[in-house]
Amino acid sequence: MTAIIAPTERRIIYHKPAALTEKSTHYCPGCGHGIIHRLIGELLDEMNLTERTIGVASVGCSVFAYDYFNVDFVESPHGRAPAVATGIRRVQPDKFVFTYQGDGDLAAIGTAEIVHAAARGELISVVFVNNGIYGMTGGQMAPTTLIGQKTTSSPTGREAGVAGVPIPITEMLAVLPSVAYAARGSIANPQLIGRAKQMLKRSFEIQEQKLGFSIVEILSTCPVGWGMTASEAMEHVEREVVETYPLGVIVDRPKGTK
Repeated sequence: MTAIIAPTERRIIYHKPAALTEKSTHYCPGCGHGIIHRLIGELLDEMNLTERTIGVASVGCSVFAYDYFNVDFVESPHGRAPAVATGIRRVQPDKFVFTYQGDGDLAAIGTAEIVHAAARGELISVVFVNNGIYGMTGGQMAPTTLIGQKTTSSPTGREAGVAGVPIPITEMLAVLPSVAYAARGSIANPQLIGRAKQMLKRSFEIQEQKLGFSIVEILSTCPVGWGMTASEAMEHVEREVVETYPLGVIVDRPKGTK
């Protein structure tokens, strides 16, 4: 029988970001919000942004983000985070301002807000969490719901002829010359999580360099709303969701417009 020898020294390989609070998140098992929070928290610390950051979240599961970040946060009306962020950034030009929004919030009730903030090239960073469903209010169909996907408001599956096609909002925004950076990542596996962090970092750099508006869409999960286990939901994102929403950098205009 081989004896197990305890190491004489212990090596710390990870610290909880100072930008995150000590609270345990309330999100459902398998939800991607916790992963995305960690990525943002790590970057705020690594880029020395924590002390001067102001976040803005609208209605939806994303609205609870202010419970988990050690930064100032403003709750906006549903869909209005870009407008609130615009006001904050213009009045407080020395601050780092980001919005944290879901797909029902950003791509439905807030469509006009995000389009015009992007058209103006507002110096804000938008974190767009796309799980293709209204997670907080009962699992209804969202603008980003996949064709054939069953929800509480499309129990037989989304039909293009009835409800239209899924809206690729990030690609639509990317055609505007005032959008300095637009990308889509995912949290479906560790490698993709690392890529998503690099996309977020680039978005934050864009704001710091005053190059223009930036948005990072992150494909996430809603196991409860989808009627799946956590592992099934991750596999669904990795295999099916990316067919409709391809991953990658959509536009990166290094010279910016500001």
